[in-house]
Amino acid sequence: MTYKYTFQGWLTVAVLSATLMATSCTTSRLSEPNTITVADGWANNSVNAVVFRKNSLVTHQDTQYTAWYDENQHVVLAKRKSGTDNWEIQKTNFKGNAADAHNTISIMVDGDGYLHLSWDHHNNQLNYARSVSPGSLQMTNKIPMTGQNERVVSYPEFYRLQNGNLMFFYRDGGSGQGNMVINSYDTNTRQWTQLHSSLIDGEGQRNAYWQAHIDQQGTIHVSWVWRESPNVASNHDLSYARSTDGGKTWEKSTGEKYTLPITEATAEKAWEIPQNSELINQTSMGADAEGNPFVATYWREAGSEIPQYHLVYHNGKTWQSLQLDFRTTPFSLSGVGTKRIPIARPQVLVKNAGANTSVLMLFRDEERGNKASAVVINKLSDPKWSIVDLTQESLGSWEPTYDTELWKEKGILNLFVQKVEQVDGEGQANMPHQPIKVVEWKPDF
Repeated sequence: MTYKYTFQGWLTVAVLSATLMATSCTTSRLSEPNTITVADGWANNSVNAVVFRKNSLVTHQDTQYTAWYDENQHVVLAKRKSGTDNWEIQKTNFKGNAADAHNTISIMVDGDGYLHLSWDHHNNQLNYARSVSPGSLQMTNKIPMTGQNERVVSYPEFYRLQNGNLMFFYRDGGSGQGNMVINSYDTNTRQWTQLHSSLIDGEGQRNAYWQAHIDQQGTIHVSWVWRESPNVASNHDLSYARSTDGGKTWEKSTGEKYTLPITEATAEKAWEIPQNSELINQTSMGADAEGNPFVATYWREAGSEIPQYHLVYHNGKTWQSLQLDFRTTPFSLSGVGTKRIPIARPQVLVKNAGANTSVLMLFRDEERGNKASAVVINKLSDPKWSIVDLTQESLGSWEPTYDTELWKEKGILNLFVQKVEQVDGEGQANMPHQPIKVVEWKPDF
């Protein structure tokens, strides 16, 4: 991931709030969140708190699990009974190169209660293990999944289907020249198979940075941006695909079937965004109760110097874009290496449908003191928004990740929070370990 920015000017939170209340945005007064401390973890960069962790937290039945790197770069697992403050913590024998912020830890629990773990990837051999029994924090030794396309792995992501089976997405190849791989896990056989060695094909010239979401009907939604080279400035266009059969076949929002693999020439463009628009890697996915996709990301509109958050969504007929234009300070993305950016990539969560569609967008912005914040849209039919801060302290370079399964099942937000600092070019901040916390909040909509 590649970022270089210039941050000009500073607006205090008080002045910002006054400005927002004079427009379509107000500072929200919603129910107070509750914060639970888990343990201390590595904080020298953002590896524990980057947006593409799937998942950092996950609930199965009455138990919630989490994972992080400790100050010695060991993978640590923990679990608690839902609604309690007491965590059972297990340091594993696994270590990762936590100094590289790409090398995230991803977890998921399958329908039988087995915990699945993947960690430490940036164009290297697959690292994967699962628990020795349902509900256990004791893991197997490192094992392969399918043995196919497992040598140059980045961005591992687990997703759970309604039947309890799992999906595993990752990139095979490097920045600017990689393909999207999908594996499928069957709880009956406890075996992985490879559905697609290249669902989205960069054709050796580019790669896709994606995010996915499984909606209430079981449809898998994937959105992505294209990257033409290792330079983040070459990011462009927002594309989309969905599957209604567990990832076997894929189609556009119109229902037109894709001929696989999907390439730049065949991909549906949900929104056209040219290169050099400060378009960030990855896209956050959600869907309303009727299965209409929602995407949150940020870019700079032509003629403006200020990157703004955008909500791109399908209303059942066409793609729409809503610019959340509350930011006031410019920055620019270019160059190579993970770097510090004044705003986080967002997460989007959606409830209800039609005129009653409600949207929650989680983010961090230096303009608000680097707190965990949320844009709240009560009704998309009247797209006014409010902003609420979910933490009072600065979280440095944190990005939002949350318990996707708890949100889908109960509409409760559990947010993984840690203060971290990201130094330019995979640098380290020399920050002492910082507490891992879970922010619990149920939005009032």
